[in-house]
Formats: sequence, structure tokens, C-alpha cells
Amino acid sequence: MNQLIPIKEFSERRRRLVEHMAPGSIAIVPAAPERTRNRDVLHPFRQDSDFQYLTGFGEPEAVLVLIPGREHGESVLFCKERNPEKELWDGFLVGPDGAIEQYGLDDAFPIGDIDDILPGMIEGRSRLYYPLGKDHAFDAQIMDWVNVIRSKVRSGAQPPGEFVALEHMLHDLRLFKSANEIKVIAKAGEISAEAHCRAMKRARKGGFEYNLEAELIHTFMEHGARSTAYPSIVGSGTNGCILHYIENSAPLTKGDLVLIDAGCELECYASDITRTFPISGKFSPEQRALYEVVLAAQYAAIDAVHPDNHWNKPHEAALHVLVQGLIELGLLKGTVEEAIEEEAYKPFFMHRTGHWLGMDVHDVGDYKIGGAWRQLEPGMALTVEPGLYIAPDNIHVDEKWRGIGIRIEDDVVVTKEGCRVLTNAVPKTIDEIEALMAG
Repeated sequence: MNQLIPIKEFSERRRRLVEHMAPGSIAIVPAAPERTRNRDVLHPFRQDSDFQYLTGFGEPEAVLVLIPGREHGESVLFCKERNPEKELWDGFLVGPDGAIEQYGLDDAFPIGDIDDILPGMIEGRSRLYYPLGKDHAFDAQIMDWVNVIRSKVRSGAQPPGEFVALEHMLHDLRLFKSANEIKVIAKAGEISAEAHCRAMKRARKGGFEYNLEAELIHTFMEHGARSTAYPSIVGSGTNGCILHYIENSAPLTKGDLVLIDAGCELECYASDITRTFPISGKFSPEQRALYEVVLAAQYAAIDAVHPDNHWNKPHEAALHVLVQGLIELGLLKGTVEEAIEEEAYKPFFMHRTGHWLGMDVHDVGDYKIGGAWRQLEPGMALTVEPGLYIAPDNIHVDEKWRGIGIRIEDDVVVTKEGCRVLTNAVPKTIDEIEALMAG
């Protein structure tokens, strides 16, 4: 059961979603299915983020139904029944009665009865909201229920006339984090920051990339974060130039940098931190020069995160600093404006400067509205992560730069005054990193 987000907040989320629904409508939200790892072994279960956001209920084989104006309560859950024999093998189940008592649902039924009960709830509703195309098996189940109603039209049954994707409405609610959500994301960031610090200290002993990954996972687990928010990236040397490198098996070589992009997940909320540091504990002149450019770009981007700016302003601020630095180091030619206009920087910086952060590491929410960049507003959480990557086979630059990959990433939340950085506990200036590693 969720500990850091109070149950009443889940009830409030459902209430707000119902307020956005059309009169005479119904919304159906399925839990995540269990997934096979191999043969009869399952992957560890992770709840669907939309379902988790609305219920806090952590079991598979469940369906949430929201019905505005329903006499016996607007939120209904279908879930597995209590089964002492099964629970002996697989663990405690909440059951329908427990769902009402512990999770604040208005009503609950056994999942085995859904085919008998749900079509009657859908019947007479003019609009049906559900996550279109997300799960083909569930799409088919939805249509089976609707077809049951259609088969009774001559008897006066009324199937829904509209099928509407639920995501746009629900994801706009998820985009704005509550005070409790920000506390959870901040806590995940604190745990991840400690993990990065431990990996930095471990690096000077040498070994392999996976030795540093082990430090990350150990720290996550030690603080109750039972999983990573995404596969950890531990890229040493030229592997740091591979944006989504996750093999993490290469030896750690003195003189190289190592780029670690890793964060834990805490109660289904993600953290996302990247730091780049020298395995030896000391930056070379070339590493130092490029690192200072990326760090300056990140500071500029963070300064641009405030409600007076739209989503793309932090990226524009970072890009200007990165391009200026590349020109000053002789890696690009011409003016900053020309390099940006011609996208001459793309071989060195090929991704954007951030993304929404929340229950998904690349969280939901529109980046544009009506074709224009969305205005930043208090409660939005995002990452700020500029980088520079000099490919090892880039023959257009001096050999001394080749194979250096640097990214610096922090998690921030927009406030009324500007923004709050949630992951400052892990060093990122050159002096701070070298001091930590020396200690």
C-alpha cells in the first residue's frame, strides 16, 4: 500500500477527472497485466501509471470504472477476490472489501464478475473514455462488452455513441504535481544523488562499468527504492558517446571519463540524474574544457526554468551556450546564429535539453498546445540535461577531442518564483567532483 501519497489524494484525483468528463459518460482504466520473463517466471509487477495515479492500488487483474452521477458512488473497482490458498503462494490480496476500506473506492466487485456487471454500467452512457490502442487485448474486451449491448438494441438497450481517448484529459492532470508528489520525487532524487556519490567514490578502484552499477542498485535498495526508474547507463570512455548505452560491461580505464545516467523509482515516481566524471579522479585539459561548456549550458537552462518562459526556452538557452563553447574551442566555425540556423551542432548535441518527469521517467503531458510551446507553470517537474558527444570516429575534429561524452542532468520543479532543483546533493562542478573522489 502506498505510504507517501495519502489515500485521500487518490480520491481527489478521481474526483477531478470525473469533473472533466462529459455528463452521461463512463471511463474505464485497466491495471497493467503481469508479463512473462521466461517460461513460468514473471517480471516483477509494476502498475500502469495511469491506474496507479487514480487508485494507488498495486495489483494486476483490476479495472477502475468512473461513472459521473452514479447513485451508489462514482468510482468502482473490479479486482481479484481474497483466496487464502493462492495467497499462501503469491502473497496477500486486498479483495473487493479491502479496496473499499483501504483505498477509498465507492464500490468494488470481483474481477471474475466483470463480464456480467460492466456491460450494464456501460449501457445508456453516451460517451466511453478509455486508453485507445494501449492494449490490444483490452481493446477487444471493451468491444466485447459494447457488442453485448449492441445485441440488445431491439430491446431498447443504448450503446455508447462516442469512444474517446482518456489520455489527453488524464495526462494533463498528471502533468501538475501536488506537494505530496513533489516530496516523493525529491526523496527519489535524494536517494539517487547518494547512489551517484557512491559510484564516484568507487570508480578510482577500477574494475568494470557494472561495478559502478552495483553501487547504484545497492544504494537504491538500501533506501527502499526497489527498482530503477529505467535501465541504468554506465558508459566509460567512448561508451559515454552512446546515448542509451546499457551494456555496462566494459573495463574502467584511467584517463577516461564515465557517464552515469541513473535514477531510482520510489512508489512509482521516477528520478533521473546524469553525472560525468574522470575515473582517475582528475579531469584532463580537454575533458575539463568540454565539461565547463556543458555545465555552463546547464546553469543557463536551469535559469530559464520559470513561469515567464515556455517549454523550449531552457533548451534554447542551453543550445546557445553549447554552440558558443564549441566555436571557442575550435570544434565549430562561424557565428553562434549561423551554427544554430544550419544545425551544425547536431553531430555534437543531438537530443533535447529535457523532458517531463513524474510517474514515468519520460512523463506524460503535451509539450505544445495549438502548435505553440507550452508555458511553464508551477507544479510541472522536468529534467535539464544538456550534453556534448565527440564521436570517436569524427575525423573533422582534432584527435584530442574524440571519444569524449559528457552529460549533466538534474531534476527540477517549476515554482511561482522560478524553479527548485531537487538533485543538488550530488556534486557537479569540477572542483566538487575531484574533491569527492579524492576523499
